[in-house]
Amino acid sequence: MARMSPVGTPDRNSSWLSEEELAEYRRRIPLLYVEAVPVRVDGMGRVTEVGLLLRGTDGTLTRTIVSGRVLHGESVRDALFRHLEKDLGPMAFPQLPASPVPFHVAEYFPWPTEGGFLDVRQHAVALAYVVPVTGTCEPRQDALEITWLRPAEAASVEVLTDMEGGRGALLKAALASVGVLP
Repeated sequence: MARMSPVGTPDRNSSWLSEEELAEYRRRIPLLYVEAVPVRVDGMGRVTEVGLLLRGTDGTLTRTIVSGRVLHGESVRDALFRHLEKDLGPMAFPQLPASPVPFHVAEYFPWPTEGGFLDVRQHAVALAYVVPVTGTCEPRQDALEITWLRPAEAASVEVLTDMEGGRGALLKAALASVGVLP
């Protein structure tokens, strides 16, 4: 149950789970995530660059995209903005879509599947978006850097296979959804 503030409104931070609670929920139910492929666009709205994050996980470096959980009581739009700011910094200035309809819905399982999306921690469903950013990106949290690639570079076999959890297929779908898949 959400904690109440002194004036009777729900405490928005009550949706944070302890590490133990999160681990228990991950074992029992699918969790909702948002994922975003940050892009730069020209004056006509055509994608000119794709931003990929470099992360260090378990002693290995992998490429990935912006990703994170939707909290209880949080809108998809708010979650998307929060994770873009968390991963890219407060000066990234993301241009969120007018409609919260994703270009793809990815389902991650803790074991290999035909879909190819893998998250060993949990079963998760992710709503995926392509989001233009206009500002300066300075990765924060566990992202070490952001690399901007031309769409053809981002679609290369080397880049797609270097991405964690099957996100190479998601990146390829993102490029196709905006008409820049070579």
